[in-house]
Amino acid sequence: MSVAEPIVLIDNVVKEFGPLRVLDGVGFEVAPGQTVAIVGRSGSGKSTLLRCIAGLETVQAGRITVCGHEVGLPGSAARAQLRRDVGMVFQSYNLFPHLTVERNITLALTLVKKQPKEDARRRAAEVLGMVGLTDKLLAYPEQLSGGQQQRVAIARSLALQPQVMLFDEVTSALDPELTAEVLGVMEGLAHRGMTMLSVTHEMGFARRVADLVVFMHKGKVWEIGPTAELFANPKTAEFQQFVGSEL
Repeated sequence: MSVAEPIVLIDNVVKEFGPLRVLDGVGFEVAPGQTVAIVGRSGSGKSTLLRCIAGLETVQAGRITVCGHEVGLPGSAARAQLRRDVGMVFQSYNLFPHLTVERNITLALTLVKKQPKEDARRRAAEVLGMVGLTDKLLAYPEQLSGGQQQRVAIARSLALQPQVMLFDEVTSALDPELTAEVLGVMEGLAHRGMTMLSVTHEMGFARRVADLVVFMHKGKVWEIGPTAELFANPKTAEFQQFVGSEL
């Protein structure tokens, strides 16, 4: 894939749940290494879009391409490739409570990637270092704060060395102090050049870290542009109102 090509291409995507059209002709591109903040009110289609990019939802029209592969193609090989390329972190941490932090991270490495246990353990220590939790290797999820559990969930995704990371409202269940912890980790990933798409209501984070902001409204991309430009000069009343209500 040449550097000039987008790493994520979303082209006129339509997603419906029964009679409800949740995504209505959504389209934009993400360049390698870009951090994208997807913002908007509840029900605007943000999380559904992320799930479509991850291949967790099928679309009714349009296409999504990630790392040169079209999402939603039939066959287990296509799904396996997408799982290798894309890491997704949810609002709920989805850690296995009966497994240590280390085993939560090494599980996919040994079962899916067939890595030797020692290699997987080295990788677990490495990614825990990236999220500042090296000392929690042998802890169980219940012994961690919400912020620490979310950082383990991020480390687990990073362990698989994805090219694109998707974050779906990962701080919405956390108090301000723990939120700052997790956003600090995401900011560090952005500085390392990880391609990231983040559905977030943290406007400070979006302003500070995102290269591109996508404002969604009623299932459409209502406004899109470089962060500083978009916040300084909202083009629509809807975005102006949204920014005003988030301050």
